[in-house]
Amino acid sequence: MTKETVSKELFSQAKKFMPGGVNSPVRAYKAVNMDPPFITKGRGSHIFDVDGKEYVDYICSWGPLILGHRPPQVVEALQNCLVNCGTSFGAPTELEVELAQLVVEAFPSIDMVRMVNSGTEATMSAVRLARAYTGRKKIVKFEGCYHGHADQFLIKAGSGALTLGTPNSPGVTEDVVANTILAGYNDIDAVTELFVKDGESIAAVIVEPVAGNMGVVLPQEGFLEKLRLLTRKYGGLLIFDEVITGFRLSYGGAQKLFNIDPDLTCLGKIIGGGLPVGAYGGRADIMELVAPSGPVYQAGTLSGNPLAMTAGIATINELKKPGLYEELEAKSAKLAGGLAEAAKEAGVGVTFNRIGSLMSMFFTDVGVTDLKTAGSSNIAKFTEYFAGMLENGVYLAPSQFEAMFVSLAHNDSDIEFTIAASRKAFPRLT
Repeated sequence: MTKETVSKELFSQAKKFMPGGVNSPVRAYKAVNMDPPFITKGRGSHIFDVDGKEYVDYICSWGPLILGHRPPQVVEALQNCLVNCGTSFGAPTELEVELAQLVVEAFPSIDMVRMVNSGTEATMSAVRLARAYTGRKKIVKFEGCYHGHADQFLIKAGSGALTLGTPNSPGVTEDVVANTILAGYNDIDAVTELFVKDGESIAAVIVEPVAGNMGVVLPQEGFLEKLRLLTRKYGGLLIFDEVITGFRLSYGGAQKLFNIDPDLTCLGKIIGGGLPVGAYGGRADIMELVAPSGPVYQAGTLSGNPLAMTAGIATINELKKPGLYEELEAKSAKLAGGLAEAAKEAGVGVTFNRIGSLMSMFFTDVGVTDLKTAGSSNIAKFTEYFAGMLENGVYLAPSQFEAMFVSLAHNDSDIEFTIAASRKAFPRLT
């Protein structure tokens, strides 16, 4: 294999052994009509591919790497764990208790937490628990919100399902989704009507408090507050899917930022420090229904494994330090402002949605507040822009319907480099 074709050759080989050559669909780059670069290592805010090219990384493993790649404190903790502890026991460890305590201390709405291995496990377990607690069957989810790939959620899902144009997956039976009710994100009037009609049958509303899987879409004023009021009025539970926003928007997640206490919270990504992890937690009277305390069954061989717990503890302890979220906000504001100015200079119409270190740029002139308006973005322009940025050393998500993540490892030089790259990429679109 020549130096220039290592990624292409690897992708060709991968497609012989893995569906589409990948282990998660969006990585295949189908939405941007390219073959993906194969990554060999990361350091700080940068990643490197097998062809020797270096990129400023704004995927950050789809959000977990808020400290950047291989942060010294996390690497050191993992090395100590490998040497002195181990990888998995399938038995209780002190590390599980320590991470659980950190999560409970950070989220006032969480009295107890159960560790799992992915966001999908967390959300499907939380919904099962909500149904058991309420004795009801129906759940409400929102168009464009992605809660993992459990069958009950794959109806107008966001993330890779939108990217590949398959929001409804074959293999999901009508029986499974019969009790999933769809509503428009930010359309509180429609949700109110659903509750007036079916409120006594609704076990839970599950929502991304800030949607991150149809691109970043912020909740409009009053939306989350009214969801909280409706679920309380009708006796259903409110589930916040904070797999993306937990520990990213603030130390207590989106719920702290918006001052809303959900009944159950789903976490992932950052709480594992870059290792596979998920968690769900909430009020003690609900969580004590989970086995072995109660009858709601859920288990996992690798749940709470020492490596993930160690990386999570090291990451969360770092995020406790004063001023870090203010630093993230300043970096993110500078990046978003610079990209918006570059687009304006090139005469390219864009809409920026940003909250903290989470942002998306849509190639549309309309405000993006839901799935329909997100879908107004010009995908051809995004594809061309993406190619230009990658060519100039900036690694973005290969889909219009994903987020950009800024990490504490990104510095002024990275941000200035990214803005300069955009000044080369935007003129290609006019």
